[in-house]
Amino acid sequence: KGVNRFALRGVVQSYSDDVQNEYEALKNYFLKQKKRLKQEHEEKLSILEKDDILPSGVTKLVKVYIATKRKLKVGDKMAGRHGNKGIVSNIVPEIDMPYLEDGRPVEIILNPLGVPSRMNIGQILEVHLGLVGKRLGEQIQEMFDNKTETFIQDLRAKMIEIADVAKLMNAKETLGNMSDEELLKYARDWARGVKFAAPVFEGANQAEFEKLFELAKIDSDGKMTLYDGKTGEKMIERVNVGYMYMLKLHHLVDEKVHARSTGPYSLVTQQPVGGKALFGGQRFGEMEVWALEAYGASHVLKEMLTIKSDDVDGRSKAYRALTKGESVPESGVPETMFVLTKELQALGLDAQLFEEKKEVESEDE
Repeated sequence: KGVNRFALRGVVQSYSDDVQNEYEALKNYFLKQKKRLKQEHEEKLSILEKDDILPSGVTKLVKVYIATKRKLKVGDKMAGRHGNKGIVSNIVPEIDMPYLEDGRPVEIILNPLGVPSRMNIGQILEVHLGLVGKRLGEQIQEMFDNKTETFIQDLRAKMIEIADVAKLMNAKETLGNMSDEELLKYARDWARGVKFAAPVFEGANQAEFEKLFELAKIDSDGKMTLYDGKTGEKMIERVNVGYMYMLKLHHLVDEKVHARSTGPYSLVTQQPVGGKALFGGQRFGEMEVWALEAYGASHVLKEMLTIKSDDVDGRSKAYRALTKGESVPESGVPETMFVLTKELQALGLDAQLFEEKKEVESEDE
């Protein structure tokens, strides 16, 4: 049934000023939310309803929207909650993953080189607190499984001890005065894992961490011994293991994979255009050039910077040679060189290119 707002307002006015102010605040909030939802609905509806400009000869265009599930695969992008994004480089069977001393395999391996340069230490804090929360939850679950006569008292004492160290609440007062039923409700939630919240710049300090690790019966450095899943050998260094949130981002390799042989070129630089939408080439940037230089792959590099890029004559000759099954001729001068000379001339510098022609000695001489 609809609410008579005028009658409701009359009822509210009979209450104190505080109640009236609270009512006004709630009403304004509700009206704002209603307006926002209506706008969003209209925007989405207009996208679906608006007519597209149809190509000539087409009288009706039918669009079908399909929802699909995509399994995680190599090349998909994932991220944690600390800007620690990355690409899935390999997916192996569970049996080949490194495992703990009790035989449980780890689910995901992150490269530690992603931490020092970015300085996002929050991800390590999350892993440590995640492990502590899980272990403390297991201890509470164990108390549920092995109930004794003093179960409620022991449970209350354990929860006060955890909450006191973690500064989760005014532990003794809140949990001490809590009814048995309410305490059991909290305890069942904690048994799935004790939850922590660390404010920015005000997270747990070293002393609190040491106490938490001691409570959770974990080594003070938060590291564990791992074994190679393929060989069964013990790993030399102990590894930081714990629990953290990982999210799958909307950058899927199926949508990004792209290749080209020939295609459009930029008018000024004569280099292939960029992007999948324009059927562009793969960018071979500065850092990739340095990598090839470091390997000493000079011929590959020359090919990349000339016939695969902006050597206009060279690439057309190479294409003809390849289609005829002949050897690819020597590459020429890239268009970049001509662009540079023109830019220098625009600055008033008379820069010119002189091509040195080699004199070929005749057989008679």
